[in-house]
Amino acid sequence: MSHRKFSAPRSGSLAFLPRKRSRRHRGKIKAFPKDDGSAKCHLTGFIGYKAGMTHTMRELVRVGSKSHGKDIVEGVTIIECPKMVGVGIVGYAATPNGLRAVSTVWTAALDESFQRRMYKNWAKSKKTAFKRHQKKMQEKNGDGLNAEMEDRINLIVNNSTVVRLIAHTKVKALRLRQRKAHVMEIQINGGSVADKVAYAKTFLEQEIPVSTVFSQDEVIDTIAVTKGRGMEGVITRWGVTRLPRKTHRGLRKVACIGAWHPSRVSYSVARVGQNGYHHRTEIHKKIYLLAAGIEDEKGNPNYNAMTEADPTKKMITPLGTFPRYGVVREDFLMIKGSVPGCKKRPITLRKTLHQPTNSMAKEEVKVKFIDTSSKFGHGRFQTKQEKNEVFGPTKRNPDGAKK
Repeated sequence: MSHRKFSAPRSGSLAFLPRKRSRRHRGKIKAFPKDDGSAKCHLTGFIGYKAGMTHTMRELVRVGSKSHGKDIVEGVTIIECPKMVGVGIVGYAATPNGLRAVSTVWTAALDESFQRRMYKNWAKSKKTAFKRHQKKMQEKNGDGLNAEMEDRINLIVNNSTVVRLIAHTKVKALRLRQRKAHVMEIQINGGSVADKVAYAKTFLEQEIPVSTVFSQDEVIDTIAVTKGRGMEGVITRWGVTRLPRKTHRGLRKVACIGAWHPSRVSYSVARVGQNGYHHRTEIHKKIYLLAAGIEDEKGNPNYNAMTEADPTKKMITPLGTFPRYGVVREDFLMIKGSVPGCKKRPITLRKTLHQPTNSMAKEEVKVKFIDTSSKFGHGRFQTKQEKNEVFGPTKRNPDGAKK
């Protein structure tokens, strides 16, 4: 006669305790890559917005794998990355208690979306943020520079060990309801402190595209807050086994929550509580595609979902748009696999702390096909033209495939 075993692996990981709601909505970079002074100056982070998922097909080039040389289908996440704008430079000095801010330099021109971030209620506020600063910045010397700004930059160069660029997103370009820009400090690695400051000055009041930070086939890290699911029971939250059918006082619970002594409940016992909306960092996410927006500088359409094997003129936005997001108009990254968070959530992208040594990191990805069928159901058509050819003239489109 069989019986239930008396020992089993525990249910749910204790690695991320306590499982409580994140204090911040946007993922925070808590550790930047190690600085190498011999390398060129470069930025180490960026902010994107999760649009949705689709799938791609490519030929796997991995010697030793059973699928080597075969076409494989993989799920990918589209992260829209509107250009960021540099608004300041901050320098930090290393102390026994960690980094200490030396000084901060702000630009004269500050966008309204950035100023909105300084207030909880923009409509009722006096809108005085950075007004005194902007008045000081107008007082320039003979070289066209502000004396106070020069003093602060010299202070950073002479006393800092870490230099970071303060930048915000152009959230207005997304055409979502969001009006407050997301602001972050992007660490500058490579070169001397003077080189870092000079490099940061080139981005002040300038647009920063995502292609300046990341490149095709690069492996990066994503930092985000997961999708919130509210209060959940132990079955869903920890994955413990349900009790037998005839159990008294419920079966979706933990029967024994601990011994008589010690006379308290241990932290490792599965309990009811918050599930989701946790701050999470996922490492080694491969960039399959880094593409420009739907229009080039001259306003001509940019078919950013075309490939060599699939020359169909189409853009990354699927038929019917991405559910709960809309149209991807700006530059975007296509990343292998899933990314934490719901649609429209800001995703903090960071250069990876540890370069992976496996074949996946070194592999050059050549995508053969990108699916752009509707994500509202079982999509059948890749483009509007293809759909019109099948359906022919309709009430909305009397001319059929012409439009």
